[in-house]
Formats: sequence, structure tokens, C-alpha cells
Amino acid sequence: MLRTFTKTALAAVLLASASMTAMSVSAMAEVVYHRGNTADPETLDQHKTSTTYEAHILRDLYEGLVAYSADGKIIPGVASEWTVSDDGKTYTFKLRDDAKWSNGDPVVAGDFVFSLQRIMNPETGAKYATVLYPILNAEAINKGEKKGEELGVKAVDDHTLEITLGAATPYFIDLLAHQTGLPVHPASVEKFGTDFVKPENIVTNGAFTLTEFVPNDHITAVKNPNFHDAANVAVDKVIYYPTEDRGAALRRFQAGELDTNNDAPTEQVKFMRENLGDQFRVAPYLGTYYYAVNFNDEAIAKPEVRQALSISIDREFLADEIWGSTMVAAYSFVPPGIGNYGEPAYADYMDMPMIDREEKAAELLKAAGYGPENPLKLTINYNTSENHKNTAVALADMWKPLGVEISLINTDTKTHYAMLRDGGDYDLARAGWIGDYSDPQNFLFLVESDNTGFNYSHYKNPDYDKLMDEAAATIDLEKRAAILKQAEELFMRDLPFIPMMYYGSINLVSDKVSGFEDNLLNVHPSRYINISK
Repeated sequence: MLRTFTKTALAAVLLASASMTAMSVSAMAEVVYHRGNTADPETLDQHKTSTTYEAHILRDLYEGLVAYSADGKIIPGVASEWTVSDDGKTYTFKLRDDAKWSNGDPVVAGDFVFSLQRIMNPETGAKYATVLYPILNAEAINKGEKKGEELGVKAVDDHTLEITLGAATPYFIDLLAHQTGLPVHPASVEKFGTDFVKPENIVTNGAFTLTEFVPNDHITAVKNPNFHDAANVAVDKVIYYPTEDRGAALRRFQAGELDTNNDAPTEQVKFMRENLGDQFRVAPYLGTYYYAVNFNDEAIAKPEVRQALSISIDREFLADEIWGSTMVAAYSFVPPGIGNYGEPAYADYMDMPMIDREEKAAELLKAAGYGPENPLKLTINYNTSENHKNTAVALADMWKPLGVEISLINTDTKTHYAMLRDGGDYDLARAGWIGDYSDPQNFLFLVESDNTGFNYSHYKNPDYDKLMDEAAATIDLEKRAAILKQAEELFMRDLPFIPMMYYGSINLVSDKVSGFEDNLLNVHPSRYINISK
């Protein structure tokens, strides 16, 4: 009995040892990507999203008809190929045979029909539905004027999707790469309603699928084995951390707790350049940093006031001293270098000396009834960030000699943008816009009078709307650019937003990370990342 027991015990020990070794090897082999992501998402419903914070996660969880490469270029996604009719209005997509949802269901053309109809359904409350308005009848459906089934999308068969546009749109394929073009899993939405986004309910078709969402702490996504390109995805797990505190994020990055972070404290640019080397990255970015102006406010609704505030801003100081040369002074809303446009409509005071601009600003404010003897009292709302705070303080100092008294109001990112979208009360509010595609329409459409989701200023100008409608109906790119230039000239005259700086993308990227490529859209899908041990 003793001999038998000894053999059994030895076998058990060997088996346990082998099992532990296998577990250890497995754990060592797991590639985990610790990804800093400036703020917690307000939603993970791709039809209700509105920020880049959410887009980074959604692009990892889902794949649209088209996707982004590591260098930010449009590549085939669920659609392996597509054709466009001669008149530019009908797109026919061929869906890949191996596209699957994370639960094993095939991704079919009907899923995109369901998804596109859902985002246009007014009951969905999609703030970003306007991105897909080029689709036939999309706008009318979204405004409750037509039925969802009248949308210009049709499943010819499971692997053929046809999308018809109301007018030729040169940048339509780029629109489909936006997070609003990502599909939802119809059965999950029908079963769970708005709760389809919860980790225990969610079904995705991208490189990763959601497993955990702990608000204000982290979000975890794991590799989706059913993803058609799973064999080439090196990362097994992505953990996203909200990093509104840029200084804390830098410290975590230096400690090795973050592999990347999509921002950094600009007051420490010199330190990062000297100590991080190539791990601190600054690259051109398609975006504008601006302040929204509340047209419902009696004082600031006066055009002289808005012009005075804008003229007196030392944008070069903000870009170089506050933002550490990670930004560029902006004198237009549409950033230079954008496609299908040419030179933006720059402000006429761009080359005027600051002393002359300050005198002009004082004259404008005096004409509006304000000055040191009768100060103009305004608030600046900004979302949590030392960078945003320092910008607001600097502006207050610039405006103080003109008789403008500023009070600062700070809230977290979710609260701040919810206030703007929901028509909250404010005077001036910090905001920024990153282009979803390289076309001026993607900037100028923000203040169309019916764009309730992004027209934070409540700006209403029939002449502006007419020009935007005319541009939308113009196929000739040169003529269209000229019309959009007229619209931007009205924008710079009326200043619903005060543009201050063009963005540069800032990223902290560990030297352990490969596959992270700088690009104009600052898009970095986790499927291309690898982390060396």
C-alpha cells in the first residue's frame, strides 16, 4: 500500500508541477497592452458616441466596411472590395466570407442595413448622425420626416451591400471609417436594448471584445479569436486607463505602468524632450482648439465683443509658452493642409502687431459699451486638464487690461461635453475638433443651424446654411471649395467659435512598443501593436 501511495503521490506532484509550468508559460506569453486614453468614455454605443476618447476603444471592438491601417490610411474592413457607379451615387460593397461576430455569427449585409437604420432613427438620439447624411433620405429619416426603411441601404444578399447617396460625395468612403459607421450586432440590440454595451451582453466584430468596464479606473478588452485577421493580432489584452491628469499619466508612463498615452503635460515638454527622447512624440494633427461662444448670452452675442476677444488673443504665446510648441497659432477654423480646399479663410488681423490688435480690441469693446470703467464679466468653462486651465488663465490675463473679468469653471470631461451638447448655460467654453476625414466640410458643418449635437454656440445664420447646402450639392471639387471658403469667411466674421490653435498630436510611446505609427488623424488601432518583453 505504501509503495502504491508513493507512486500515486509522485504522479500527482508531477502532474501539478506540469500544470503550474504550463500556466506560468501561458501567463508569460500573454501580451498585455496598457493604454492611456485621456478620459473615460461617456458611451460605448457607436451610434451615440461623439469623442475621440470613445473612438479609440470602439475601433478596437468593431470593424466597419472599411478600417484604418497602422499609418491612418483607409483599407478594406468587412468589405473586401467596392465599386462606385459612374454618377458617384451608388456604392456596392462585397463583404468578406470570413467576417464573424465574437459569438460566432457571420457578419452579413443585413447587419449594416440594421445599423445604419438604427443610427438614423430619431429615437436613438445619435448626436453624430449628421456624418452619414449623404446617404439617400438619411437626414429626412433622422428628422422624423421619412421612415427608416426608406434609407438608401440594401442587402442584395448576405455578402453584397448597396448604399445609395442623395448626391455624389467625394469623401464618402472616409465617412464610413468613422466610429458611427461601425455595425452593431442586431440580435444583441434587440434583446438587451441600450444594455447591449455591457460586458456581459456585448457582441463585437473587431480585433477585441469587451470584458470589463470599471468607470474612472479601467476598461479591459481581450483578443477576439473570431476576428478574420486574429492570427496577425499580437496583443492578447488591452487595458484602457482614463488619464485626464496628464502629469500623473507621465509619471505612470515613466514607471512602466502605461505603454502609451495619447497626451502629455505641455508644461513638461522640455523635460520630456530631454529625458524621454523618441518616446515623446509630436506630429501634425488635423484639428483645431477653440472656444465656443454662447449666442444666447446677451453680452457676448454682440459681434464687437466676439471680435474684440478674438483679436486680443496672443495665439503664438499660447502655442509656444503654454503648450510647449506642441500647437500652432490658428487664425482660421479650418486647419491648413486639409484636402479638397486650398488656403483657409484666415482672419484679416493675422499679421497685425499685437499692440495694434489690442488697441483695436479696446475700440470694439468700447463700441459695445464695455471697458475698465464698465467691465465685461464672463465665465470660461473647461474640462479637467492642466493644459486647458493654463490656457484659460492666460486668456484671462490677456483680456483683463481691456476691462474683461473672467471666472473659471472646471468640470470633468464627460460633464463638460454633456453640458455643451445639452444646451447648458455658459459664456465661453473650451472645446476642440479633430477631423474625422480630410475635408473642410467636416469642420464647417459643426455650426449649421440644425446641427444640435455640435453647434454648441446655438449659431443660426440662413446665409451660412445656404452655402453649406450649396456646397453639398456641388460635385465639382474646385467650385465646391470656393463655396466652402465663402462659408468660412462668414464663420470668421461671426465667430460662433473662436479658433486659437491648430493641434499637434502628442503621444507617449514606450520603446517596448512596436506598430505605433504617427499619422495626421492620430489613429492607432491596437490590432497593429506589439509589446516586447
